[in-house]
Amino acid sequence: MLALYPEIKPYAQHRIAVDAPHELYLEESGNPDGIPVVVVHGGPGGGCEDYYRRFFDAERFRIILFDQRGAGRSTPLAELEGNTTQALVEDLETIRRFLGVEQWALFGGSWGSTLSLVYAETHPERVLALVLRGIFLCRPRDIQWFYQEGASRVFPDYWRDYLAPIPTEERSDMVASYYRRLTSDNELVQIQAAKAWSIWEGRCATLHPNPRVVERFGHPHVAIALARIECHYFMNNAFLEPDQITRNAERLKGIPGYIVHGRYDMVCPLDNAQALSDAWPEAELSIIRDAGHSSSEPAIVDALMQACEAVSARYGSETTR
Repeated sequence: MLALYPEIKPYAQHRIAVDAPHELYLEESGNPDGIPVVVVHGGPGGGCEDYYRRFFDAERFRIILFDQRGAGRSTPLAELEGNTTQALVEDLETIRRFLGVEQWALFGGSWGSTLSLVYAETHPERVLALVLRGIFLCRPRDIQWFYQEGASRVFPDYWRDYLAPIPTEERSDMVASYYRRLTSDNELVQIQAAKAWSIWEGRCATLHPNPRVVERFGHPHVAIALARIECHYFMNNAFLEPDQITRNAERLKGIPGYIVHGRYDMVCPLDNAQALSDAWPEAELSIIRDAGHSSSEPAIVDALMQACEAVSARYGSETTR
């Protein structure tokens, strides 16, 4: 089973001003002349983690990490103004042009798979390959499953803590009820709601309990951005048309695709990946038997790294900059 590559540091870091008031954090590591690959983090609002660099051979890839609007090291933290799927797609194009990249591979999980797919369907000529994990189509039923009813029946103990900030009479629409608190003028109400929302996700993300994952999701800096931005997107159906990703999947024709999905993913159930695979049969679907949702699970790591090896074998001898 493949394990992550050794830790590396960025060789360049940038800040890019996009639509006011947003400024994005961007970094490059690995080989400046390697295959360009951009990591598209989850959430929305989750931010990048340093270990994402370690999925790639630093001698063969030009590894590009950035934090999406309002997330991670981008500023202002947890900002909702101008924060839409369409704006994030344009941000990717802004980053690509800034770096002088003609084509690149996209590596995204969960919401990162959503945004990668929307970008690829919008700009297919710019995409070398898609390596996607924990597919999230952002359909209303996918949001209902995790935030209203579905996963609640698998994790009823964790669900109680998610319910706790919301009075009984407001629980018929949990996303809307959380949104009122996450956009409250009371900062204490905001952070209490944010931690409950985010910890619910962290607890359910792995097949086996992982305190490190839960601790990160519960960190106030991570929780406030993740909860506010996720809830903002979900209140707006992720700024997508009904079944937009699968309806437009013909635009992915000719793009090498690798879909990795845990059999026991409780955040984004497997039917998301199956629906994408049905609409995009050229892509290679790997259902991982011993895994849930998180990219840190060993069998998920192995499958993602194998997909990256396939991208390297395909494009390693070509000039892609």
